Parts: sequence; C-alpha cells; structure tokens
Amino acid sequence: MRPNGGPREGVHDLVAARYSPRAFADRPIAPELLRRIFEAGRWAASAYNEQPWRWLVATRDEETGFERLLSTLIPFNQGWAKHAAALSISLARTSFERNGKPNRHAFHDVGQAASNMAIEAAANGIAIHQMAGFDPDLVRERGLVAPGFEAVAAIALGYPGDPASLPADLRERELALRERRPLRDVVFGASFGQTAGFARDR
Repeated sequence: MRPNGGPREGVHDLVAARYSPRAFADRPIAPELLRRIFEAGRWAASAYNEQPWRWLVATRDEETGFERLLSTLIPFNQGWAKHAAALSISLARTSFERNGKPNRHAFHDVGQAASNMAIEAAANGIAIHQMAGFDPDLVRERGLVAPGFEAVAAIALGYPGDPASLPADLRERELALRERRPLRDVVFGASFGQTAGFARDR
C-alpha cells in the first residue's frame, strides 16, 4: 500500500502506509471495518474533551445517500470519488457545549479525529482521501448539517485500486513521488523561522 517516496526517519509503518489515493478498487468495506475506523476517530483528543466531531457517511450500496454526499463535491472530485466504497463529510460543532462559547479548536480537533481514522484505515489496508474540494454551503442548504455545526471536509474511503484505471492526468499524480517540506523548514525553536537544533540537518 506504500506509494513512492514514503516517510523517512524511522516513523511507524502505519504512518508510512498512509496516503490519499484517487484510484479505488471495486470492493466494499465490511461494516465492522467502517465501524472500527470511525471508532478510532471517536477516540481522538479534543479541547475539554468536547468531542466536536460528527460525520455524515454513506456507502456506495446506499445509492441515495451516496449520491447526496457525492453531489456536494466539486466536479473534479466527483469524477474519481464516485468509485470509493464510502463517502463521508466531517462536521464540527463550533461552540462549546459546556458554556456556549466559540470553540476555536473545533476544526483542529476534527482534524485529529480524521488523522486517527487514516491510521486505523491504513492498518486494515484501507485508504482515505480527505478533500477540501466540496461545497459546505451546499451541505447546509440541503439540510445535511444541524445548526451550530459546520462542514469541515469530505472524505472518500476504500481499498486502493489500480492507478491504470485513472485518466492520464490523475494517473500521473497517483504515481508521482511523494514529497514534503524538509523538517528544517517547518520545525522551529522558540522563535519563528529559526530551525530547532534537532531538525537542522533534516
């Protein structure tokens, strides 16, 4: 499952295995595996243990629900995400239940939950592709989200497929070398822009 150019520096194999494919196999995800993936998300850390995450989910055999979620994606993403085994939209409660004040950490916490999901999925040979390319206003207009919540991201879930099944431009992206900024460019000491000592040669 590991694509070209995976993580280095001895990180755990599950982190190395995680990636975001656009090619999905025509294979359903067993309900118990879907449950396990979202259970991993449920156990993420959150500010004051508020657990601001909620998820809309539909599998491909739930045709009406799947099409409803698929239709909120931008056309480019619809083209490949329609082959995923399941689609989800993550939601964040934007205020604290404990006192009604705005929760500026809600999106961060939903992101942590999604990261948990991605690692649990990788442990079971499943990939998830998180997307900014969807219309959160459309999600609201269609009544898919309750007041007090905002749509955060769309997520395609499935077993990785054959990149050859993709159009040429997407196939090229799928097979491209994975890259990240060097550690020295993103890990600073107590002053922004000054690389932390342990990251200087990385």
